[in-house]
Amino acid sequence: MTATQSISLVGGEDDELLMQRYASGDIQAFDTLYRRHKGGLYRYFLRQIGDSQLAEDLYQETWGRVIKAAPAYEISAKFTTWLYRIAHNLLIDHVRAVKPLNEADTLDEEGLGLTDSLTPARSHEHELKIQALKHCVGLLPQVQKEAFLLSSEMGFTALMISEIASVSLEATKSRIRYAYQSLKTCVTKRLGEDSDER
Repeated sequence: MTATQSISLVGGEDDELLMQRYASGDIQAFDTLYRRHKGGLYRYFLRQIGDSQLAEDLYQETWGRVIKAAPAYEISAKFTTWLYRIAHNLLIDHVRAVKPLNEADTLDEEGLGLTDSLTPARSHEHELKIQALKHCVGLLPQVQKEAFLLSSEMGFTALMISEIASVSLEATKSRIRYAYQSLKTCVTKRLGEDSDER
């Protein structure tokens, strides 16, 4: 089960129906939506910009925009797609304003060969791998970084990511594929450099 599937099962009612109820004045419906999505949405910003205060500001601005848009809300896409499109647009505005993003804070290492079992003997090696991954994610082009994080961290499908970023499905799949290829190459190279220095 993906993160997005589990989100819509919490509390039983679909996000889209909750948003419609909120648009009709049901504050409790908004509270439920907020609780379901607050962790993932905050991490979305934090992992891409690495600044907790700025992540908090963008996170609050996203919910502010959800509140403003509520009266005109219509079910034209999944709520999570709509929510993350708002977040994506805010992030893009920020990137255009200040340029390079910092390294990600922490990441899911699955798919990158970084999920060794953590015995005491391997813990130092694991830490080196995590640091290498953080460094390499920080080097990714913004569009690849976002696609990678939405896919690996949030469990979003390529189709959902394409709708969030307003690009074609093929372009999204390419971004995810190139991100994984770049990360594998970069992590391998960085770990090799670390072992050469020892």
